[in-house]
Amino acid sequence: MPSIENNLDLKFFARAGRIITFKKGETILRPGENPTGIYYIKKGLVRLYSISASGQEVTFNIYKPNTYLFMMWALSEIDNNYFFEALPEVETIKASKEEVVEFIRNEPDLLYRLNRRTMVGLEAIIGTSQTLLFGNAGSKISAILIMLSRRFGKNGKNNHITINIPLTHRLIATLAGLTRETTSLEIGKLEKEKIISKKQRFFVINKMK
Repeated sequence: MPSIENNLDLKFFARAGRIITFKKGETILRPGENPTGIYYIKKGLVRLYSISASGQEVTFNIYKPNTYLFMMWALSEIDNNYFFEALPEVETIKASKEEVVEFIRNEPDLLYRLNRRTMVGLEAIIGTSQTLLFGNAGSKISAILIMLSRRFGKNGKNNHITINIPLTHRLIATLAGLTRETTSLEIGKLEKEKIISKKQRFFVINKMK
């Protein structure tokens, strides 16, 4: 059942916004471009990433349904320096920055929930970043899978957790800051030890500990 927060979001965007869809792999925004409004994700996933001077892609976040795109820009007016890409097909509702900011100001409970979500997300990013900075390749892949299971995981039988988004080795590599070859090698080790497995397009964590 949708939360009160999401009901408020949907009611507002249904009134003030218009539906915009993006095809799988389509770039929604590029560095140097500023948004023309705030997008509420109804369906699909959006990847936030950057490309280093050497050409390596680094993924910083994956936005899921019932979240906002470009809220940082709306509240701080910081210029955009990132790529935003639709992973599967994405359906959004777009509203103007001014209307969204005014809406949030008039809904203290929603503002509290957004702040709380931001703080929880920041804590997770800090914890994962520590492992990515100081860990070896195996611990980096494990940290990313744990983070994804917390955000997108669904509990199943025998305490197995299915990560309910389609993940490729390439995408996991960009999250971990590793090459695709190293990522595939480390994933293979985890599969051989039956710590993780695949169910159709989804990774399953069999042994979280």
